[in-house]
Amino acid sequence: MAITPHNDSTLDEYSSYGDWNLPLSFVKKRHTETIEGAKVTAQTWRMKERMKTVSVALVLCLNVGVDPPDIVKTQPCARLECWIDPLSMSPQKALETVGLNLQKQYERWQPRARYKQSLDPTVDEIKKLCTSLRRNAKEERVLFHYNGHGVPKPTANGEIWVFNRTYTQYIPLSIYDLQTWMGTPSIYVYDCSNAGVIVDLFKQFAEQHEKEFEQAAVQNPHSSGPIPTFKNCIQLAACNAEQILPMNPDLPADIFTSCLTTPIKIALRWFVMQDSSKLVPNINLDLIDKIPGQLNDRRTMLGELNWIFTAITDTIAWNVLPRDLFQKLFRQDLLVASLFRNYLLAERIMRSYDCTPVSCPKLPSTFQHPMWQAWDLSLDLCLSQLPMVLECEESYCHSPFFEEQLTAFQVWLDMGSDQRNPPEQLPIVLQVLLSQVHRLRALELLSRFLDLGPWAVNLALSVGIFPYMLKLLQSSAHELRYLLVFIWAKILAVDSSCQADLVRDNGYKYFLKIMQDISIPSNHRTLAAFAMAVIVKDYPPGQEVALQENLVSVCLEQMTDNNVLLRLWVVICLARLWQRYDKARWCGVRDSAHEKLYVLLKDREPEVRIYLFHLLNYCYMNKNTFAFQITCILICSIPVHF
Repeated sequence: MAITPHNDSTLDEYSSYGDWNLPLSFVKKRHTETIEGAKVTAQTWRMKERMKTVSVALVLCLNVGVDPPDIVKTQPCARLECWIDPLSMSPQKALETVGLNLQKQYERWQPRARYKQSLDPTVDEIKKLCTSLRRNAKEERVLFHYNGHGVPKPTANGEIWVFNRTYTQYIPLSIYDLQTWMGTPSIYVYDCSNAGVIVDLFKQFAEQHEKEFEQAAVQNPHSSGPIPTFKNCIQLAACNAEQILPMNPDLPADIFTSCLTTPIKIALRWFVMQDSSKLVPNINLDLIDKIPGQLNDRRTMLGELNWIFTAITDTIAWNVLPRDLFQKLFRQDLLVASLFRNYLLAERIMRSYDCTPVSCPKLPSTFQHPMWQAWDLSLDLCLSQLPMVLECEESYCHSPFFEEQLTAFQVWLDMGSDQRNPPEQLPIVLQVLLSQVHRLRALELLSRFLDLGPWAVNLALSVGIFPYMLKLLQSSAHELRYLLVFIWAKILAVDSSCQADLVRDNGYKYFLKIMQDISIPSNHRTLAAFAMAVIVKDYPPGQEVALQENLVSVCLEQMTDNNVLLRLWVVICLARLWQRYDKARWCGVRDSAHEKLYVLLKDREPEVRIYLFHLLNYCYMNKNTFAFQITCILICSIPVHF
C-alpha cells in the first residue's frame, strides 16, 4: 500500500485493499489536530458521607403562668407558643399541648425521626433523655431543641436553665455537660433570649472535650475510640449574645421556632403585617390561616407557596455559600436542610425586629438577597386571589414564578458565553423537574446547559440534580426520551461512577429499552449505547445485569445500522461487555457473533474497524474459549494487505 507523503496537499481519502475500497485512517480534521488531552474535573458533587437526624429531643422550659425573673414583659406582649395561647388553658395542659404541637411541626420535615418530649425538666431528666437518644442514634445525628421562655437567660459561663423537682428553683445546666450527653454528630436549636452566648462558649467547651479525649487516648491507646469532633456540631440560635427576643403581641413568643418549623405560616403573617399598600389591603391575619391546600400538594395554593419557598431559599443558599458548605447543610440531611432553609427566613423576619439569629457554621447575611423580592411578589399574587377563592370558590390561578425563572435561565443560556458566573436559577430548574407542567422545558434548558462542558455537568450535580434524574428514568413519557438519554450521556461522560447507581436502581433498563426499539431514531439509540458502554466498563455488576438483559444480541442487531456513531458505540459496548467476562463471550458464540462482526471488517469508517479489533482482542486473550476461534476465523478472512 502506498501512502502519499504529507505535504500541502491532502491525503487521498480512499485507498484500495484487494477487492475492498476503504478510507484511510487519520485523515480527517479530528485525526490531525493537536491532542491536548482531556481536562480532568474533580468530582465534588457526591456527599462524602450521608447522614440522617434520627432522634429529636424537644426540651420545653415554659413554666406557664410564671415569668422568669430577668425578663421584664410589657403589656400586651407575645404569648403564642407553637401557635396556641398557653394562658387559655391550665398550665399543665398548655405545656403538654405545646409539646405535642412542636412535635407535629417537626414531623412535617422529618416524620421518621424518633421524638422525645421533655417538659419543664430537671437536669437528671435531660441527662437521661440525651444519653438514651445518643445510644439509639449510634453514628447518626441527634437534634436538641431548647425553648427557654420560662426560665432565666443563659449565663455568661455557658449554662442554660431547667428546674428542680418541686419547681421551686431554677437549676443551671452547663453546655459542657450537655455536649457530653449528646455526643456527636448533633444539632442544637436555642430559642431563648441572649442565645448567642451559648454559641460563643460552645466552641470553647468543644475544644476542652477534644483535648480530654486526646489525653485519654495517649494514656489508654487500646481502649479509646475515635476522638469526637464537637466543633463540627451544628447550632441555630434565635439571637446574639446581647439581644432579647421580640415581644410584639402580633407575633408568636417562639417566633424563631415558628420560622424554623412553620415557615409559610409565619412568612404570610409577617408579610401582611408589613404590607399596607400593595395588592392585599383587605387581607387580615385571620384570613391567611384559611389558605386552602396542603403543604405537600404543589397543585394547591398552600402547596405551591411552599414549593416556591423551597426553590427560593435553595437558590439563595446556592448563590451565597461555598459549595462544600451548601452540600453539608442543604443536601446531606433532610431535616438539617429544612431547618437551614427556614433559618434564612428567620434572619429576614427577626432582623426587622432588631434581632439577629446566629448559626454555627456561620452563614453570610442573606436577608437582603434579591430573590426575596420574588418571594414577596409570589405572596402578593397569591393573597390577592384569596378572597375570591374563599368566597366565590373560584379556582386558583397558579403563580408564574417558575415560568419566569425558566425564562431567566434561558436568557442566560442565550447570552452564549460559558465564562460567566453560574446561573443563579440552577436550583430552581431542579425544583421544576418535580412538575409535569414545566418538566419538558426544564429538561430542554438543562440539556443546553450541560452541553456547555464538564464544568456545567459538575455544577448541576453539585446542586443536587442526580437523584431527580435517576427517578425520571422511571418515566414512560416519549417526549422526554431523547432529553433524558442526552442528559445521562453528559453525566456519564463526566462521572462514570454513576454506573453503580444505575445498576442498583435498575436505571440501565431505560437505555436498553431504547437500544432495542429500532423505531426510535438512531441518534437516540447511539446515546443509549454510549450509556450502556459506560455502565459495563470495568464494572462486573454492570456486565452481569447487561448480559441478563440480552445486551449481546441487542448490540449485534445494531451492527449494520446506517448511523456510523451507533455502529461505533455498539462495538465499544460489546467489547467492554466481553472484557474479562467469558460468560458474555460464550453468549456471543451462541449468537453467531463472528458472522455479524465479519461484516464490520469492511466498514468504511476507520474508527469502527479499529474498535472492532479492540473487541476481538478480548476474544483472543483466552485461547480456551471458542471465542478465540471466532477471532482466528475473522483474522484469517482479512485480506493480506489489510
